[in-house]
Amino acid sequence: MWPDGRVRCGWAAGDSLLARYHDLEWGIPPGDDDAHFEALTLEIFQAGLSWRTVLYKREGFRRAFARFSIPAVAAFTPDDVDRLLLDTSIVRHRAKIEATVHNARALLALQEEAGSFVAWLAGQPADPDAIHAALRPRLAFFGRTTCVSFLEAIGKIPPVHDPECWRAG
Repeated sequence: MWPDGRVRCGWAAGDSLLARYHDLEWGIPPGDDDAHFEALTLEIFQAGLSWRTVLYKREGFRRAFARFSIPAVAAFTPDDVDRLLLDTSIVRHRAKIEATVHNARALLALQEEAGSFVAWLAGQPADPDAIHAALRPRLAFFGRTTCVSFLEAIGKIPPVHDPECWRAG
């Protein structure tokens, strides 16, 4: 039980940053395409790590990836990738950094086709398998588990809360 009297999911227990994310962001549509790109990128970087690790480096990710401006990241060069591999404020994983640049370029193409990534997502069924099948050929480092986590994070599918959590049900 927190001082505010709310019981939260176990993964957010005992950590104010995780609790704030849990209460104010998880499962709530983030808004524009860049915010969706941020959510996607953070979920990709989370693969194999704890969410706490990624969330605590979020400001570093925002600085490193131009505040998740899709056009800016799409313009990154191999020199930018090399620079980011030296940046201790983020998770330094070459394949994930390269995937982020690749994914920005893929989202630019999707924006041209659908008007926006948000619009494209809105036109999709709330079915992780269908969305994964549609995005997998376009996106790098985007497995089914990452897809489900991303869709929960942005509220496309309901996130699974612990039964006793104040946000459950």
